Amino acid sequence: MRLWWHEPFRMFQTNLREIDAGLDVEKVLDYLVEFGADTWLLSVGGILSNYPTDLDFQTRNPYLAERPSGDLVGDAVKAAGRRGIRVMGRMDFSKIDHRRAEAHPDWCFVAPSGEHQVYNGLTSVCPSGDYYQARLFDVLDEVLDRYPIDGFFCNWMSFNEVDYSRRYWGVCHCVSCERLYDKPLPEGKDSPRYDDWQRFSKGVLADLTGRIRQHLADRRPEAPLVLGDQADIVFHEANNAVGRPLWHHRTSESVSAAKTYRPTVPVLANSVGFVDMPYRMASEDPNHFAQYLVQAIARGANPSTYIMGTPNVSPYTCLTVAIELTRFHRDHADVYTDLVPAAETLLVRPSSGSTAEFQGLYLSLLQCHIPYDVLPQERLGDVDLSRYRVVVLPDLGPVDSVIDHYVDAGGAVVATGSTRLACLPVRQLASYDTEEATRSLHLEGGVPVFGAFHVVEPAADAEVGLLSLSRAPYGPPEKCHGHVQLEHPGVIRSGGHEDPGVIRGGGREDEHGRGREDGHGRGREDGRGHQRGHERGREQQNGPGRVVLLPWTVGRSYREVGLSVHREIFVDEVIKAGGPQVETDLPEQVEIVLGRSAAGTVVHLLNRSGDTDQRFAPPVRIGPAELRLPDGVREVQALRSGERLPVTDGRVRVPEIGLFEVLVCV
Repeated sequence: MRLWWHEPFRMFQTNLREIDAGLDVEKVLDYLVEFGADTWLLSVGGILSNYPTDLDFQTRNPYLAERPSGDLVGDAVKAAGRRGIRVMGRMDFSKIDHRRAEAHPDWCFVAPSGEHQVYNGLTSVCPSGDYYQARLFDVLDEVLDRYPIDGFFCNWMSFNEVDYSRRYWGVCHCVSCERLYDKPLPEGKDSPRYDDWQRFSKGVLADLTGRIRQHLADRRPEAPLVLGDQADIVFHEANNAVGRPLWHHRTSESVSAAKTYRPTVPVLANSVGFVDMPYRMASEDPNHFAQYLVQAIARGANPSTYIMGTPNVSPYTCLTVAIELTRFHRDHADVYTDLVPAAETLLVRPSSGSTAEFQGLYLSLLQCHIPYDVLPQERLGDVDLSRYRVVVLPDLGPVDSVIDHYVDAGGAVVATGSTRLACLPVRQLASYDTEEATRSLHLEGGVPVFGAFHVVEPAADAEVGLLSLSRAPYGPPEKCHGHVQLEHPGVIRSGGHEDPGVIRGGGREDEHGRGREDGHGRGREDGRGHQRGHERGREQQNGPGRVVLLPWTVGRSYREVGLSVHREIFVDEVIKAGGPQVETDLPEQVEIVLGRSAAGTVVHLLNRSGDTDQRFAPPVRIGPAELRLPDGVREVQALRSGERLPVTDGRVRVPEIGLFEVLVCV
């Protein structure tokens, strides 16, 4: 039986205040229907019960007295059922009131100082304690016994290291944590055993998630759990935060990571309509909110919009664009049915370490039109890597043997920074990983190094290039000389693939394997500063695959300084390794996302021209432009423009792109 959440759906969340218990259910449902949503995420229980609970450890919302029935959940489920709208229950077991905290101190979070975490009169609880481990299931059973709820979401299921005011409390020292951890607990992030405790805490949450999921499957199989990457539906909250540097691709990255790990498992991108928790009445900017939804659906997630209160009391300005994009998803549900990733380059996201390295390589692939999927490092052993031609490993340190098996089977790898692979053995001689240690460090051709450079000795049969230069004075100008070429390589290659004949910009390679055109190893650029002349990546060959190591942080260099030479060095290696690049004259401001669905090959073209400092501006319209299609495409439908596009010699002329365009290729 195909369960309902394996079809495309669109959610709307009303995160209710206690005073909203008297809301007009029919008016909210009218709004949801007009919005394009078919699922309502409603506050049901936990901190407050919006139904007449009989459990002595739960609190009935006193404002239920405003309803003739005294039961908001019952009224909502009945009315929604008449309209064919599903109701999912938002549960929040993270906090209890003072009376129950005094009665059950063993349920509560305990800071290393011995304090309970109290916020606005509510006391935080610990997932290791019996409130989560036992009473949670009693609440679910009470709800399931009374209502045909269509699923559950558990909010803030965490160890409460940080509160709503972003105060850091440290690691929980409650009696349950002390018993389960079975060794001295660390105090916080700077403690020696913190990494080990993180593994413990993740294990507790994963076990609890699995138990909740199984409990729901036993009680009501058609009611999924929305939570982490082990749930029936993977949850991602697309949000903003005051003081947090904006990573413009956060939603796309998160959804891709989930869909690459488990392609057939639905993802819900719950997009927050307000700016930040302390500013819940302030609308998110419409251009910013649009990116949440567009990035989500392009990567295969189901769109969701989240507001405080009810639509009539939270008239956020971003809701206009939310309606437009939610309806688009509704009107093209056939295209989004079973949409899964289809890129042939995989970018691995580090579980710890250099975010800048990962983000620099992410931007490089995006801007050079090499479609890619993202996979968390800890999931490397859980996916079939054979569907990728190239795997990119950004500054990961020692890597699991699964990569060696992938290379033995013909796969190609491009690694950077500290990544170490058995299939490309090197002996590390030194590491320079501070600003002072790398200051004035160049590679031949005048390529500067920022972040870290590792001096390594490769195997005798490895091909090396991009040699480093000795550092020299950089001031005063009269003394700025003395750089001498050393034997420390900036690139090391091994493997069974020869370099393809197409070189970046059409130039020839120098003796170090870099494209030559302008005397600095950089290819010729067009008027937009984007490289041209690439063919698609080569077919994967039999025998051991190609392995490339750039033993320095080329991605961080690009992310933090923005020199195109860094991007080009890395992208050249990906293309030589077989990473397919889409042939197009679209500028680098258009992101190309490849997927496959029940409708065929789906190409999302996302206009990123509005990405600017700490915000999204209105994108500038781009195009028309030419795009080479995957082999065998006969027909193309452009969904935003509503045009059927003629295919000529495997190419199509894409109409002008506003916020985004979607091409369905059959």
